Amino acid sequence: MTTETIKALMEKVKSGEVEIDSAVKVLETLPFSDLEFAVIDHHRAHRTGHAEVIYCEGKTPDQISTIAAHMVSKGSSVLATRAGLQAFDAVKEKAESAVYNPIARTITINPPEIQNPDAYIAIVAAGTSDLPVVEEAYETSRALGFRAEKIVDVGVAGIHRLFARLDVIRNAKVVIVVAGMEGALASVIGGLVDKPVIAVPTSIGYGASFGGVSALLTMLNSCASGVTVVNIDNGFGAAFAAAQIMRL
Repeated sequence: MTTETIKALMEKVKSGEVEIDSAVKVLETLPFSDLEFAVIDHHRAHRTGHAEVIYCEGKTPDQISTIAAHMVSKGSSVLATRAGLQAFDAVKEKAESAVYNPIARTITINPPEIQNPDAYIAIVAAGTSDLPVVEEAYETSRALGFRAEKIVDVGVAGIHRLFARLDVIRNAKVVIVVAGMEGALASVIGGLVDKPVIAVPTSIGYGASFGGVSALLTMLNSCASGVTVVNIDNGFGAAFAAAQIMRL
């Protein structure tokens, strides 16, 4: 949608030819930029609360850097997930403020200010091996404008470690639980807190864990009421869901 088209639409609103609600619906759908290999949705933040996120797997470093630079030129913050070092180097050449987290494999540019420093998302991990998913959830939470606190290596094999951090977990507005192996930590925490619990199964575990399927099934069959489950290793999806809850 061009500037002239928007102006014409506004004139019709002023004259009464177009209802305000109808104009808002039009503006919420457009505009977008067609880069040939990608179509950038500039109004996604108005509809969903945050700008489009770049999923980097399958994209070349040049494609990723071009998308990121275009978004920055339109005044948008940038979050890119599953990004390799080559992609970051390409983005850094076009946007000096880009920051890379090698464990999370995320790139962030111009993240928003934390909306409410007193409210936070707790990201609880069973083991240190789950850190890549934890860091992805952490960087996503920050990129969406929310504070996050990490509580790591408190799995059920040494459950006393969890109880030592229970106050921090209970004071959170939303709890993300990241666990591989048998994935029991989500059920335990679900029975201890009165906040939304979003469980993330990870692909960490020995042979019979089936690349995270064992943890996924445990979490889906949790006996703790109200535990919500996202896909295997999907720290991004869990954090995005947590951010939507935080906005309520």
